[in-house]
Amino acid sequence: MPTTIQISEKLQKELANRKMYDKETYEEIIWDLMEDALELDEETKKEISQARQEIKEGKYHTLNEVKKELGL
Repeated sequence: MPTTIQISEKLQKELANRKMYDKETYEEIIWDLMEDALELDEETKKEISQARQEIKEGKYHTLNEVKKELGL
């Protein structure tokens, strides 16, 4: 059953900016956003958690370090 919701003008503008084509509905945009959030499977979540831990432990290289190492 369709329903009406209230959103702020700021959110309405943000949703409008996310439209990929003129006739795309806000519902389609919201479904796309929800799909993006649901796409993370358990393995991906585990890898993200591991990467965050490695960053906390300082196990990473900055872009400048990589450029220097590669002579760029």
